[in-house]
Amino acid sequence: MNPNPRPLPPRRQRRKTTLPDWSLGALIGMFLAATGLAGYLIFIGVRDFVAELDLGGSHSTGPAGAQLTPGGTPGANAGGGGSAPQWTGTDRVTVLVTGIDQRQNETGPAHTDSIMVLSADPLAKTAVMFSIPRDLKVQIPLDSPMGECPDHSINEANFWGDVYDYPGGGGPALAVETVSLNFGIPINYYVRINFVAFETVVDQIGGIDVEVKETIDDPTYPDATYGYEPFYIEAGRQHLSGHDALRYARTRATLGGDFERAARQQQVVLAVRDKVLSLNMMPSLVGKAPQLYDTLTGSYVTNMTLNQMLALASLASQIPRENIRTAVIDQKYLLTEYTSCNGRQLLVPDVYKIGNELIQPLFFASGPAPHSSAPTGVAAAPGNMLELATVEGARLSVQNGSNILGIAGKVRDYLTARGFNVVEIGNADRLDYPSTVIIDYSGKAQTTRYLAETFHVAGSNIFSGGAASPNADVRVIIGADFVLPQQ
Repeated sequence: MNPNPRPLPPRRQRRKTTLPDWSLGALIGMFLAATGLAGYLIFIGVRDFVAELDLGGSHSTGPAGAQLTPGGTPGANAGGGGSAPQWTGTDRVTVLVTGIDQRQNETGPAHTDSIMVLSADPLAKTAVMFSIPRDLKVQIPLDSPMGECPDHSINEANFWGDVYDYPGGGGPALAVETVSLNFGIPINYYVRINFVAFETVVDQIGGIDVEVKETIDDPTYPDATYGYEPFYIEAGRQHLSGHDALRYARTRATLGGDFERAARQQQVVLAVRDKVLSLNMMPSLVGKAPQLYDTLTGSYVTNMTLNQMLALASLASQIPRENIRTAVIDQKYLLTEYTSCNGRQLLVPDVYKIGNELIQPLFFASGPAPHSSAPTGVAAAPGNMLELATVEGARLSVQNGSNILGIAGKVRDYLTARGFNVVEIGNADRLDYPSTVIIDYSGKAQTTRYLAETFHVAGSNIFSGGAASPNADVRVIIGADFVLPQQ
């Protein structure tokens, strides 16, 4: 990877034209999407029809599924107003949907404001909406410099991917790699939208109806020019325009902060789905296609071809609402919170708990298809957990807080043999610790989780150290209950 940022490539201009004769039937397929893809993919499809996009040029990594003729053009039945392509694959298909913190007329790299994984199982006819908080500490698989602070949040992946023009799609491609590395979720496609696209989607379907759980009063909600635009909404059933839906989905002015915000974003996506499925609004939207093209130019990025979107919409239309499961990484799945060296508040995930309680049941419960590769990441085997931990390069301190003679040296040897950097050993402040304790000074989540699992340390004995230790990133204090694993 070239360590020097390169200018982002100019966006290709596409000419406008009229809709093909068969567009109505195909676009209806877009509107039948029964997962969160509904709101986003519909207008992508409109733009691509209007622009006569070269359907074979997308960098897609998806499983085989849509009926495609050579070159990626619609199947034979599409030409005369027939049915849209059908999803014929049997593997789970997963899309990373991100919303970037980018306002009208802004260009250049941006951080992601929302991160959502949408997934559908074609055989079980189930779907998943999984939201990740933007301040979650993760490993970003990029070799180039990412500022002076070594700790990074997941919403930085899109920014740095665009800065360095990451292979395969820039920011969205690096965001996909980051989610896959840290959560073990194989991702096939990505869709990235900005504020303009979000508001346009909601306004063009006539707004949405949501049940507001509690009154929200946010006097410092940011406006489009980095000032304030106070946002207030009463609890109860409310009808929201695109602008208000965006504010409802973005505000953090509730007790649950970013976690409740993620849940509201899922609520908004499902409200878009419900509106799309409940009304026959296709004729009016087709008539607005040229206007939508002008509005949405530059507002989204995806690696899906048009046929893949249509086939995926057809698949999604077969999934009942009760088969759509939602999940958010919230306080239950965090080890601690700390301030990084650049002053950001980062959330340290309990990666093993997330893997066991969220990733595994949501994405792998029915088991992969016989020809599918095994999942990788936090939900995978313990050996992979060791690899993720050693990649962090944490400096470890091992202290004997028990009366077990020589145990600190034995633990050092055990960890060193597995690739860890033990920088000091010695006695703790006292020798009567009843249980082993882990103190994480620098947010080394993977290392902390590996140590806790290996040495059977309870979550109540894992602490954030606050200010960084001058000698180590993570400290292990051996207690009387400690048992060294077999070599």
